[in-house]
Amino acid sequence: MTTNSIPKEYKNPIPTADIVLRKSGEEHEKILIETRGRDPFKSKYSLPGGHVEYGETVEESILRELEEECGLNAKLLCILGVYSDPKRDPRGQRISTVFIGDCKGGTMKAGDDAASCEWMDLQKILIMRNRLFAFDHYKMLSDYWKWLKNKEPTFWSSKKD
Repeated sequence: MTTNSIPKEYKNPIPTADIVLRKSGEEHEKILIETRGRDPFKSKYSLPGGHVEYGETVEESILRELEEECGLNAKLLCILGVYSDPKRDPRGQRISTVFIGDCKGGTMKAGDDAASCEWMDLQKILIMRNRLFAFDHYKMLSDYWKWLKNKEPTFWSSKKD
C-alpha cells in the first residue's frame, strides 16, 4: 500500500525535534549549523535534529540526534516553538519541536546524516538567504533572533508577526 492510497484519517504527521545550539563564552553569538549529507536538501545548511523514535520524549530525541549528528551534548533551556507547516518537509508532514540549548561538551564530529558541522556567527547566518537552508530552519533562526532580542514568547509556524 502506497502513502497515496492510505485513507487521509490514517496519514498522521511524524514528530521531529530540532535545536538552536549556542556556544557560550564567545564575543559574538555562535550557533551550531550542519550541512546535510543526504536528501532531502543535501548540501544545504540545517539545524541539528531528526525524527522522534517510538518511546522517546522530544527532549530525549533532540539530545540523541545532537550526539549522533555532531558529537555534542547540551543543556536544554526552553522551547523556541513548534513548527507544523504541512509543506515544511518534502517527504511528508513533519511537526518539529524546536529547542534552544547551550553546548555542554563533547567532541564535534559530523555523523549520521550530517556531512559537516560548524559554529557560525548568528549575524552571518541572518544575512544569508533562505534558499541556503533546509526545511524551514532559516525561519527558526529568524524566530530565535526575535526571541533573543525581544524575549518574545514561543513561535509556531502559523503565528502572524
